[in-house]
Amino acid sequence: MGDAVTLQQYVADMGGSDRTGAARPLPGLVAGALVFLTSGSVLVLEILAARLLAPYVGVTLETYTAIIGVVLAGISVGTWAGGRLADARDPRGTLGPLVAVGGLLALAALPAIRLLGGYSLGGRASAVVLAALCFFPAAAVLSAVAPTVVKLQLQSLGSTGRVVGRLSALGTAGAIVGTFVTGFVLVSALPTTPIVLALGVGLVLVGALLAVVLRRGSISATAAAAIAALAVAYLVATISEPCEVESAYFCARVDQDPARPSGRILQLDTLSHSYVDLEDPEYLGFEYTRLVADVAATVAPAGAPIEALHIGGGGFTMPRYIAAMRPRSRSLVLELDPALVRLARERLGLVPGPDLAVRTGDARLGVREPRGRRFHLVVGDAFGGLAVPWHLATREFVEQIERTLRPDGVYVLNAIDYPPLGFVRAEAATLARTFRHVALIAPPERVRGDEGGNFVIVASNRPLALDVIRRRIANRLDTDRVVAGAEFDDFAAGAPELTDEYAPVDQLLTPVR
Repeated sequence: MGDAVTLQQYVADMGGSDRTGAARPLPGLVAGALVFLTSGSVLVLEILAARLLAPYVGVTLETYTAIIGVVLAGISVGTWAGGRLADARDPRGTLGPLVAVGGLLALAALPAIRLLGGYSLGGRASAVVLAALCFFPAAAVLSAVAPTVVKLQLQSLGSTGRVVGRLSALGTAGAIVGTFVTGFVLVSALPTTPIVLALGVGLVLVGALLAVVLRRGSISATAAAAIAALAVAYLVATISEPCEVESAYFCARVDQDPARPSGRILQLDTLSHSYVDLEDPEYLGFEYTRLVADVAATVAPAGAPIEALHIGGGGFTMPRYIAAMRPRSRSLVLELDPALVRLARERLGLVPGPDLAVRTGDARLGVREPRGRRFHLVVGDAFGGLAVPWHLATREFVEQIERTLRPDGVYVLNAIDYPPLGFVRAEAATLARTFRHVALIAPPERVRGDEGGNFVIVASNRPLALDVIRRRIANRLDTDRVVAGAEFDDFAAGAPELTDEYAPVDQLLTPVR
């Protein structure tokens, strides 16, 4: 009788029980759609969580691990609690409020993240706690819908397998669709905030409709959830969003340097990524870019045009610098994010042309494309949060870089690490296994492992012009040390080689706290 009941018949008989006193089941299509919708909504939130948390904890493997673990915990707890609630209470009275409250909690994640995101516990704890506070409640409540629907649909033990199997399959299908639609369509088409707002408001409206259809007594609770949803939506609108541009990969904004009217700082998630002087491309505001410039000065005859490949564009500081310092040079920039290219053109003075070409897409693939073209200089400056993307740090990628270089070409890589310097030592060891000459440049306190920050690693198959680099550093009165030879070997000693099979970049970078 359950699947044969039409929605019109169900609405007409809101007394909700058959002649035996059992709760009347939902029409099969409605029951399946509810499980499909709520399961899919949980996965939509899980995918969007990385973008919402990125401005506060960055995007690393540990961020994704925290999100996945928290959401799975929410699904587990919600399914268990939902089953107990369905046995203890009439599911007709709880189903509508569950869906509405789940939508409300999805909406509440937005202001919660913006209000709590500025409080850091340090290390992995920040990502776990922030994900738990903002996404666990919604995941748990929405996951309680499936066992509630199962309870409502079961009319006899003889149909248990068919009912549970069908609804479980539909829940999984909803999760799959939610994952693909969000990752492939929604994130690239819309900012995160309106997606969450539409999802939360839609769930609240579905919950309100269910409350009307299933049991009038639950309308008051669902109406309260709807009013609260409006209040949350208003709160979201009044709390400033940290992103100027939210792309599929980054939360980006451009800040003006208060000490330099033409200076602009590109912020990507939690990282000050690039400094650009709109009026003077030769001005380099960050220490590591000055060190990269020192290395670039040793490539080819002084002042001669060069061919340069840039892994990561960001604010396009170095391509503009090379064009200004070495006229007629040609730079090819491989930038993952098309939105950053647009932002750089609109706000950071980027003017692509024959001498400064930009290709969007993953650098691991892009580095294969300029076949036959060889570069004097390759600059590695790609980041996902604080970490170099793992597949751009391995021996296999370094070998690809070596093949793009001229015989006297130089690869210079910017890396960030903190004591005990597990990642930068591993990356140094990896480069040393491919190139004959490798050196490290950083302040003495970083080399000693007393503090963290940027490290510049230089590699080539011809002897490096280390004396030139040292003189340029000394002329600026900087304290950076050039570590080479036996000292470099001691620095990298015992560090693992990073390969496509083994590259735990995030774990090496982030110490256990």
